[in-house]
Amino acid sequence: MSKAPGKSASKSRTAYVCGECGAEYSKWQGQCGECGAWNTLSQVVVESASDAPAAARRGSWAGKIDPPKVTALKDVLHREDVRTSTGIGEFDRVLGGGLVEGAVVLIGGDPGIGKSTLLLQALASMAGRLPALYVTGEESLAQVAGRASRLGLPLDGLSALAETGVERILEQAVQTQPKLLVADSVQTLWTESLTAAPGSVSQVRESAARLVRYAKETGTAIFLVGHVTKEGGIAGPRVLEHMVDAVLYFEGDSGSRFRVLRAFKNRFGAVNELGVFAMSDKGLREVPNPSAIFLSGTGRQPGSCVMVTREGTRPLMVEVQALVDASPLSNPRRVAVGLEQNRLAMLLAVLHRHGGVMVGDQDVFVNVVGGIRVQETAADLPVLLAVLSSLRDRPLSEKTIAFGEIGLSGEIRPVPNGEERLKEAATHGFLRAIVPKANAPKAGSYKGMEVIAVERLADALEAAAE
Repeated sequence: MSKAPGKSASKSRTAYVCGECGAEYSKWQGQCGECGAWNTLSQVVVESASDAPAAARRGSWAGKIDPPKVTALKDVLHREDVRTSTGIGEFDRVLGGGLVEGAVVLIGGDPGIGKSTLLLQALASMAGRLPALYVTGEESLAQVAGRASRLGLPLDGLSALAETGVERILEQAVQTQPKLLVADSVQTLWTESLTAAPGSVSQVRESAARLVRYAKETGTAIFLVGHVTKEGGIAGPRVLEHMVDAVLYFEGDSGSRFRVLRAFKNRFGAVNELGVFAMSDKGLREVPNPSAIFLSGTGRQPGSCVMVTREGTRPLMVEVQALVDASPLSNPRRVAVGLEQNRLAMLLAVLHRHGGVMVGDQDVFVNVVGGIRVQETAADLPVLLAVLSSLRDRPLSEKTIAFGEIGLSGEIRPVPNGEERLKEAATHGFLRAIVPKANAPKAGSYKGMEVIAVERLADALEAAAE
């Protein structure tokens, strides 16, 4: 069969790509040699880079590319990042104070959690200040317009495009020149330079790379919506999270109207920053004071202790609940929801060794109310106080909070930002605090709140029993 004049035969090849790190291999193997993950290699069919159009390889928006130059860092002019408010305070908090020019933000979450709703609300709020383009690969334009109408959003200034081809998306972006672009979702995008199916590892990686390169060369801020796997991670290669500037996860219980937006990576702000939203018939409504919500049902009940944790730059008050019950099993259960389970087992051993409290024949269940995940060690002391309260069936004193890290030798270690934690507790009317000695104010009280400084676990247990 003869070739068409002036065209070369397509040169495709088969490769095996790791779904974790994106490494390519010519043959299948059980373990990836780059990241060490098992059974993550999948077969894809790709074309060589020489077969792809030159404009597609370098980007249709790019003209003549100058060769890179080595520059001394002292000669580089540094300027502060100019941030633009999204019009949603909790969203700005998670982003680090607003949207940075040329930033690429990846937002993941379960289906129906509210990712598209949040971005559509943000675009509607910013449309009067920044030209924006909403690219949908999963819905029709009529569906997007219908959602905006149901939410009561102004349609003036909102532009939308139903397209999945990266080359055509970038061509439209060059013509309209938006300063903000949303791609919903990155798993539906595909590029003509590859023959693999949309959603495959190679297509997701290459499509995201094209958009990231466009964002950096033109200063356009881009939001990428990502699907999540059943394990809770964003689908596609792990290298996708390394390519972008920020990775945000939208979390929430399907039976609750509250949603939590958490930053797991942010080059322009604090990681683990938290934004709280409530889902209503008019879309997502921000919750500026989440502590009031998480404490709304607290009272003097056995097995409950209130703590002050920090999520990013925000002090947040949450309730830690514990249930201790006689176990019918030879190996009693240790269940932690919102906390690290291995740390719970360690804390129970410290409680026995240095507190003289034995729970080896008891089932211990610990839960952080509201679906919040506490990852810092300040939860150590509240966890043990809640366990002791449940074991003895005696509630802690009313309006009491606690925080502090517990060492293996039974010492109570200080935690960062102790004064801010006490200030948050005093704001919500708490009258008593059990804290590490190094975090206690010198006066022994803080804004009318009694502060009990403890150095050893035995001291904390004695103070809780008063």
